[in-house]
Amino acid sequence: MTASEFKERNPTEIQQATLVFLIRGRGKDKEILLAMKKRGFGEGWWNGIGGKIEPGETPTLAAFREGFEEAGVHLSEIRKVALLHFYFPEDPDKRDWNQDVHVYIATNWLGEPKETEEMKPKWFRVANIPYENMWDGDPLWLSRILQEEKIEAWFNFDDRNKVLDYKIGKFSEEE
Repeated sequence: MTASEFKERNPTEIQQATLVFLIRGRGKDKEILLAMKKRGFGEGWWNGIGGKIEPGETPTLAAFREGFEEAGVHLSEIRKVALLHFYFPEDPDKRDWNQDVHVYIATNWLGEPKETEEMKPKWFRVANIPYENMWDGDPLWLSRILQEEKIEAWFNFDDRNKVLDYKIGKFSEEE
């Protein structure tokens, strides 16, 4: 079953979440802030900063809140670059891992990213992103948004968190 078929056949409420990538520099000096997840979902893997959207919150407001809670920064402006759909159809114990993730890029913020209970941030040159220590599938979409492409993508994962299938298209939704 493809990722889009999974969503059609499973119309239950899907967790909504945000993910923000802080970017600084240009050209070969361009860097991305990744954070090592210290606990919970995605523990031990590098990712952007983000989390669940609270009731009554828009994805954009959640992204601003998560920027402060998880990295101690006040985001000045963010740009939505992707909507990602992650599904885990093979493992019934991971049904609550199914989520729609609203992805943003931030190039302006106040404060220096700092370690929190949940994440330990680190700057990486874009050419040296540690994809081997990230979710399977991240190389398929992260490289595209870093090249200014706006995408919507669907991913099905197996019971070992490996991508079974995926589809990537253009993103045009406005919040």
